[in-house]
Amino acid sequence: MANGLQLLRNSAALKWTVLQALADYRRRSRNAGAQFNTTDRAEWLHVWCGILLRRLNVPVQVVGSQPPSGLIVANHLSYLDILAISTAAPAIFVSKSEVRHWPVFGLLTTIAGTVYVDRTRKVGTKNANDGIRQALQQGLRVVIFPEGTSSDGREVLPFYPSLFEPAVECGVPITAAHISYELNDGDVGRDIAYWGDMTFFPHLLKLLSKRGLVAKVKFSDQQKQFGDRKVAALAMREEVVKLR
Repeated sequence: MANGLQLLRNSAALKWTVLQALADYRRRSRNAGAQFNTTDRAEWLHVWCGILLRRLNVPVQVVGSQPPSGLIVANHLSYLDILAISTAAPAIFVSKSEVRHWPVFGLLTTIAGTVYVDRTRKVGTKNANDGIRQALQQGLRVVIFPEGTSSDGREVLPFYPSLFEPAVECGVPITAAHISYELNDGDVGRDIAYWGDMTFFPHLLKLLSKRGLVAKVKFSDQQKQFGDRKVAALAMREEVVKLR
């Protein structure tokens, strides 16, 4: 019964917050007109991710500070990762193209300016890197999950080097981040992490029924620059592992 009531409460909070966020997005874009840009979208996402997680009673514990700009690389466990990192500070995210078609989350991430990677097409990575490069050149924070997929969190998977290319080309600094979760009511790897053959709606409903969830985001206090994307991928994975 308790979990059922939690699910109802959190489902209502999610629905109401999404509706408010969309209305606020429309207001902001209408007021700014042609001046409504990627920075504005990141700020909008930052505000509403914080509101949503507070309403869901999911505190975000942040250790360290997001850098003022540059590339941020993190491990990847769940669709909650974007909410947790965005709560810390505004950023542009890079995600797999499938997310674009997810109910609710797909719409929100798209209008927030997310750069999508279509790994089924040869030009997918190139198009994504063009978007990353543009955001970096505008002085924005850009977050990538270079494992290429999510996991249960027991280990940090190898990093693919392709999405490091824009940071290497532009000579911008790269910062490591590590995401983890604690859960009193269940198992993080099964109930919070979204990976393998899990399907979105059943997982979301289960997540919304849980109590005592805490998100933790650790940022490295070092920013590093590289002249080679493969070297960057190997070195930054080591930095993320150190933050565990």
